[in-house]
Amino acid sequence: MEELVREVSTPAKVSPPTSGNLTDHVELNFSTMPDRTVFAVQSEATWSPISARDFREQVRSVARGLMADGIKAGDRVAIFSRTRYEWTVADYAIWYAGGITVPIYETSSAEQVQWILSDAHCVATFFEAPRTTHSYDLIAESVPHMAHSYIFTEGVFKDLTARGSAISDDELDARRSIAQPADVATIIYTSGTTGRPKGCMLTHSNMMSEVDNLIQGIPEIFGAPEASTLLFLPLAHVFGRLIQVAMFRAGVTTGHCANPAFLLRDLSSFKPTFLLAVPRVFEKVYNGSRTKAHEAGGAKGKIFDAATATAIAYSEALQTGKVSKALELKHGLFDKLVYSKLRAAMGGRVTHAISGGASLGSRLGHFYRGLGLMVLEGYGLTETTAGSTLNIPQALHIGSVGQPVFGTQVRIAEDGEILLKGPHIFKGYWNNDAATAEAITPDGWFHSGDIGVLDDSGFLTITGRKKELIVTAGGKNVAPNVLEDRLRAHPIVSQCVAVGDNQPYVGALVTLDEEVLPTILASRGIESAPLADLVNNPEVRAIVQEAVNTANEAVSNSEAIKKFVILPLDLTIDNGYLTPKLSIKRHVINEDFAEIIASLYK
Repeated sequence: MEELVREVSTPAKVSPPTSGNLTDHVELNFSTMPDRTVFAVQSEATWSPISARDFREQVRSVARGLMADGIKAGDRVAIFSRTRYEWTVADYAIWYAGGITVPIYETSSAEQVQWILSDAHCVATFFEAPRTTHSYDLIAESVPHMAHSYIFTEGVFKDLTARGSAISDDELDARRSIAQPADVATIIYTSGTTGRPKGCMLTHSNMMSEVDNLIQGIPEIFGAPEASTLLFLPLAHVFGRLIQVAMFRAGVTTGHCANPAFLLRDLSSFKPTFLLAVPRVFEKVYNGSRTKAHEAGGAKGKIFDAATATAIAYSEALQTGKVSKALELKHGLFDKLVYSKLRAAMGGRVTHAISGGASLGSRLGHFYRGLGLMVLEGYGLTETTAGSTLNIPQALHIGSVGQPVFGTQVRIAEDGEILLKGPHIFKGYWNNDAATAEAITPDGWFHSGDIGVLDDSGFLTITGRKKELIVTAGGKNVAPNVLEDRLRAHPIVSQCVAVGDNQPYVGALVTLDEEVLPTILASRGIESAPLADLVNNPEVRAIVQEAVNTANEAVSNSEAIKKFVILPLDLTIDNGYLTPKLSIKRHVINEDFAEIIASLYK
């Protein structure tokens, strides 16, 4: 083990389970609060309540159908869909049938879907209509062990219920009880540095221990009267999935928004008490509100900017415990003019939000607390069942990602890498013992690949990334290598560097191969010119765009390169941008071309 710079831990609120599995939550809710509304399903302009009793009955019926279709204990069953109520029913039904859920992002490319279904050896898949999405028929045919495909239509659960009618309660309960805490509950595929997604095996204990500690540790969220949330993050992501399990365990009412385009409309009608989001959502709300105020003309833009400055100053003063009377009066004025309207746009009842997946930044954190929405920023990975550190209302330091979640430990190694340990650390990578051994030490410490510092109070701040994964502002992990390799395969491209850390989308710096450039230009009937003139030539950019389009075919839309800039030079060993092995010196490039990279996001 490396020499340590600092180590800190937070005592657990609840000990890890010694028996049982995630299906116990369904049975416990049924026995203790059968009439509690645990979900709400949108039907036109209204939200129809689903009680704990109703949910249990539906899940058990679907699970019987899966058993009747031959799903056995330990079988992998995929869910390839947007966030929706049916996703959740299928998830718990798979667990009741003794299966292991394999979630797949709805934006995944055909190549990614095929790899996941094949690597996990999935025997069945739930997916959304239309069936032709991502050429699903061709994908399913290419996975020989795929025995069943279920489409989320109105009749799918009815059909499964009918087929499982002969399965008795005793048979179902015997099956659901097979899984124990240390058994795998889900395999979530996350981007690896080589571009091939790796399957993270999370156990029932990983999720149950994390959930129980969050519920006990943040009563302001999970124990608030009539607590509710509208879930719009992908359930294929560990962040949204874990919080949903926590909501259900606590009896919090959860609604689902499948289409972010309707988010503001749904927030207005659902009126949640707290939100779960990635930084990009908070950025869009702020930027959209500011743009709208400035486009309205008159004094509205200036009022909004003054309200922003006041909200930030007010929150900063709260952090130091020194709020002046003048600032308090000014804050009260802007609350009536601006803040109340922003809260109303989010439903009017929101008091807290949990943010993860990427860095929020101090400015936005202070802005939102200043307008009355406390954003609890946290840090974690798929391998750590989402949460490793988290700001909580009783211990909040905006600009950091919080202290260790209850029952977890954080170490900073000599090289600055963040090491994590606790009951939330995953079991390992599916079918990849070598990668597991590389990630987890024999004594249980997980190498995060991220760089950070711990202050004297145990708050963690992320300062960099040891690994080369890009994490966008939307929380999407992107392996730059797969994009760069495909882009460099085009003859006109010499070098390329994918960028986009903490940004809304992936961009790229591209250099042209000056040796073959004249030939390519001649073949396209393009007049040759100095390199500095060619970088902005529309015809040259069109050729590079073709290369970008080809590279993007290998990834999902959220991982695709949206913008690029052609540099007026090449990246070489001589100018210090390549190593002797011709590897990109990414950190040097990011520093030297910082202004050009920033221009991709203006």
